[in-house]
Amino acid sequence: MRSSSYSALPARALRAAVVLALTAGAVTVAPAAHAETTAPATAAKPWMGWSSWSMQSSRYPGLNPDGDYSYLTETNVTKQTDALAAKLKKYGYEYVNIDAGWWRDSTWKPGYDRYGRQKADPERFPGGMKAVADRIHAKGLEAGIYLPAGLEKEAYGDGKTPVHDADGCTTADVVYPDLRTTNGWDSSYQLDFSRPCAQRYIDSQAQSIADWGYDFLKLDGVGPGSGKSGDQYDNVADVAAWNRAIAATGRPVHLELSWSLDIGHADDWKKYANGWRIDTDVECYCNTLVSWENSVDDRWDDAPGWTRHAGPGGWNDLDSLDVGNGAMDGLTKAERQSYATLWAIAKSPLYTGDDLTRLDDYGLKLLTNREVIAVDQADAPPARPVTPSDPQQVWAAKNPDGIRTVALFNLADAPAAVTADFSSLGFTGKAAVRDLWNHEDLGTYQNKITEALPAHGSRLFTVTPHGAALTTTAYEAESTANTLTGNASVADCSACSGGKKAGNLYLGGKLRFDDIVVDRPGTYLVRVAYISGDARSVDISAGSGAATRHRFPSTGDWGTVETVSVPVTLKAGANTITFDSSGPGYAPDIDRIDVPRSPR
Repeated sequence: MRSSSYSALPARALRAAVVLALTAGAVTVAPAAHAETTAPATAAKPWMGWSSWSMQSSRYPGLNPDGDYSYLTETNVTKQTDALAAKLKKYGYEYVNIDAGWWRDSTWKPGYDRYGRQKADPERFPGGMKAVADRIHAKGLEAGIYLPAGLEKEAYGDGKTPVHDADGCTTADVVYPDLRTTNGWDSSYQLDFSRPCAQRYIDSQAQSIADWGYDFLKLDGVGPGSGKSGDQYDNVADVAAWNRAIAATGRPVHLELSWSLDIGHADDWKKYANGWRIDTDVECYCNTLVSWENSVDDRWDDAPGWTRHAGPGGWNDLDSLDVGNGAMDGLTKAERQSYATLWAIAKSPLYTGDDLTRLDDYGLKLLTNREVIAVDQADAPPARPVTPSDPQQVWAAKNPDGIRTVALFNLADAPAAVTADFSSLGFTGKAAVRDLWNHEDLGTYQNKITEALPAHGSRLFTVTPHGAALTTTAYEAESTANTLTGNASVADCSACSGGKKAGNLYLGGKLRFDDIVVDRPGTYLVRVAYISGDARSVDISAGSGAATRHRFPSTGDWGTVETVSVPVTLKAGANTITFDSSGPGYAPDIDRIDVPRSPR
C-alpha cells in the first residue's frame, strides 16, 4: 500500500523469540542469545504466489461490496487458495499472502491481544489466523501475513500494556518517550531499540506469527522509503530486530519489505531481508486493479538502478503482477504482456493480485508460460537496459551459458519498430533467435532483430550468438585530447575505467570527444559508460550534425558504472562526438565511450 490509501492501514511483520541480557532503568530483561544475523536462508529464487491487496484496494464492481478493503475475509482467502492450488501451483506459484486488514473490522477498528499484538478480526477471520495457515498448508502451499513497522498507536494502551514473556516491560518501555510516529502513514510509534523491551516486543510478535505457522511476512511502511525520510522514519533497526526475532523462532520465514525503499540503504535491506519493494503500489485505487499510466509504466524507469542488488537471498520486488483478469486488470493485451515481460526479466517475485477463480484464457497463458517463468527463476542475472530509456527500449542479460535474454519494448502511445542490435549485446554477425512467449524458433538473424510493436507492446527472445565478439576502440572522457566547455570538468572516479570521469554537465556544459577515427562511414552503435544516481538526459551529436536527446537510466548511485548503446552517424576518418547538457537539468557523468570497428 501507499500513503494515499493507508490512513490507518497496517503493515507486515515477522516473528521473534529474542531475549537480551540488558537492563533499562528499573526494567530487567531476561538473558538471551540474540546475535546479529544476516538475511534468513530463504529466497534462493524470486518467490511466486498470490496477494490479496489488489482486489482489496480496487473499486471494481463486486469486489468490495461491504465498503473499502472489505474483500479480505477468510472465505475469500480460502477461494483463492483453492484456485492457486488447482491452476498455478504446478507452475511454481506457492505463496498465499494475506495483506493489511486481517486484524481490523469493517470500520477499520483494530483488535489486539492483551500483549498489544495484532489479533484476527472475528468477522473477517472467524477461524483465526492459525486455522487459515493450516488450510493453506494442507494444499501444499506457503502462508504469508502482513504487519506495519513500529508499535501501532492503538496498541499503546496508555503505555500500560504488558509485553509478552518480558517481565517488567510495557508498551511505554518500547517506544521513544515523546511518542514520535513512524512508517509511511504515521500510524505507529517509533520503537527505541536502545531500550531492551523494544526487541522483546518484536520477539513477541514474531513468535506469535511463527506459532500460527506463517512462512512469509511483509513488513510495510518501512523507511527510509514509503514516502518518508528523517530519523523518525528510519526503520533499519526495526528490520534488523525482525531479522533477529525470526532467527530466534527457529522457523524459516521470508521477510519482505515495503514500499519504495531507499536505494541508499540497499545494503541494509540485503543484509536483513529477502526482498524489498522498489516502487510505489502498482494498484490504481480505481475501478480496475491497475492502469498503465498510474504506475505500471513507472517500473521501466525505476528498476534499472536496483538491478545489481538482486540475487539469491534477496530480490527487487516490483509489486503485484495483475495480468490475468482481462477487463478487471484495466490493461490492453499488449500492456499485460509487457508488464509480465518486465517482471520476468527483472527477476521480480511473480505474485498476482488477480481473482484466480476467473482467470481469462489469455491471462492464464501469461501466468503459466514456462519459458517466461524460467527467465525469472533461472540462475542468471536480471536484465537491464542496453539502450537509453527512450520510448523504444531494449533490455538484455547475458546468461552463464552465453545466451542472451533480450526484451524489446515500445513504451510509446503509438505503434513503432524496435531494434535490438547485436553489437549492443556484445557480439556481431549471426545469432539464433527464439520467441519465448510463442514458444517458437525464429531462425537465424544477421546483426539485429527488428520488430514492429503496438503501443506499450513487447517481445521476449533468447538470442544465441554464432558470430564474433564485438571489437571496439575505447576513448576516455577525461582524455586531454577532448574538449570540455561550460561547467564540465574532470573528477576522480574509482569505479571508472581510467580512474576519472567527466562530470558537471549542466546549464549547457559539454564534453566533446575529439579525433574519433573510423575507416568507413555509417551509423555506429557507440557504447557509453556512465554514472548517474538518477535518470538524466543528454543531447548527443557527431560533428556538425543534429543532436539527438537520449535519457540514460539510473545506475542506482554515484559509484556504479553502467553502459547503454546509442546510434551515432560517423564519416570515414576523424570525427567528434559531443555530449551536451543543453536545458535546465544535469546530464549523466561520462566515463568513456567504446566505438565499434565497423558500422552496424
